Amino acid sequence: MEIIVDGIREAVRLILSLDGEVFEVVLLSLRVSLLSLLIAVVLGIPAGLALAGHEFRGKHVVMRLIYTLMGMPPVLCGLLVYIILMRRGPLGSLRLNYTVTAMIIVQTLLILPIITGLTFSAAGERQEKIRCLAVTLGADHMQTMGLYLYELRFGLTTAIVSGFSRGISEVGAVMIVGGNIDGKTRTMTTYISQLKGMGEFERAVAVGLILLVISFLVNTLLYNFQKETGRR
Repeated sequence: MEIIVDGIREAVRLILSLDGEVFEVVLLSLRVSLLSLLIAVVLGIPAGLALAGHEFRGKHVVMRLIYTLMGMPPVLCGLLVYIILMRRGPLGSLRLNYTVTAMIIVQTLLILPIITGLTFSAAGERQEKIRCLAVTLGADHMQTMGLYLYELRFGLTTAIVSGFSRGISEVGAVMIVGGNIDGKTRTMTTYISQLKGMGEFERAVAVGLILLVISFLVNTLLYNFQKETGRR
């Protein structure tokens, strides 16, 4: 309990003092997680809607694969990406291991199945009804897509929140491909892991609390957006 209390005090001190090291880690964590989320949303929502609106042979197999990947162990994903990007790997010439780009790639791969699977679940049988409504209203392709996004906004917001939570809290995968390099690839989660190993528990708890606050603020923004759009 004493460590937790000291951690809270340390968190307040770090925030008020604008600790450079901590804020550098925080900004990198947000950059990686938000960019990964954006890529996953751009790819995953259309994919989820397409899967929900079309029947084809092997669809059940595809969906089972997506649902399996939603729970994929992050360290396994990180290991596979590392092998592909290592110098002897298929994409080794790009030399992306231990870079922010590699971290974004691995987080995108972890978030993408979540966005796709939850979008598919949100659409479900509603997509056909929405399509029929769009046809009745004489909507063109872009208007139809806008109608889909509006009608499914609650489910899509849940998917986005889940995807962000998956990314911002990730440690194993980004540790493998990023290496936790000071000033280059160190995120809040890998920093916490390092501090724990060094026995600096108060500072580790402090960074963890900052991570928790950031997650709360982002999720609150998404929740308020969902609530405001629901009133319209």
